[in-house]
Amino acid sequence: MHLFYFICKRNSTNKLISREMCLLLGATGVGKTLLLKRLQKLSLRDGPTDLGEPPATLPTVGTNLTDLTLRKRKVTVRELGGCMGPIWPSYYTDCSSVIFMVDSANIHQVAASCIQLLSVLSAEPLSSASVLVLFNKTDLPCSMGLMEMKSLFRMDDIIASASQPITALELSARSGQGLLEVLHWLDSTLKE
Repeated sequence: MHLFYFICKRNSTNKLISREMCLLLGATGVGKTLLLKRLQKLSLRDGPTDLGEPPATLPTVGTNLTDLTLRKRKVTVRELGGCMGPIWPSYYTDCSSVIFMVDSANIHQVAASCIQLLSVLSAEPLSSASVLVLFNKTDLPCSMGLMEMKSLFRMDDIIASASQPITALELSARSGQGLLEVLHWLDSTLKE
């Protein structure tokens, strides 16, 4: 059975508005908070916008909830701090999609991130959730490219054996490269 978590509110005409929940996961320092701030700024505008300088961020302790307004409806993204990895599973039943971020400039974190991703994908409550794997920090000179990261993660094998639909993209939350693709992916995963 496919489970969706909806946050319901009533608008000014007393009509229920539903929002799907998306989890944003990844190790500490991969750029989750910056991604959320950038996506929120983009989702509030129609058309291209200058993102300006990246806002200051601090490591997330606990969770951040951010509402994004997309074309089809609103989605609430719940960012879980990387240090909360051991309790991530307690949030799995409350989402219909997952964004998993990886720092493509931190070679020391790749193996641990791959293990975390495999753990997320094997969780029963997420068996039908749409999954986006984001390889972040492409703006750094020491970052690995998408093909190299997909090879290190053995993404072809993971995609072939996973029950979920999985998409892999590269981006730079700092420069804004790839952010529109993330919004399009989120919009495409929402149910009408």
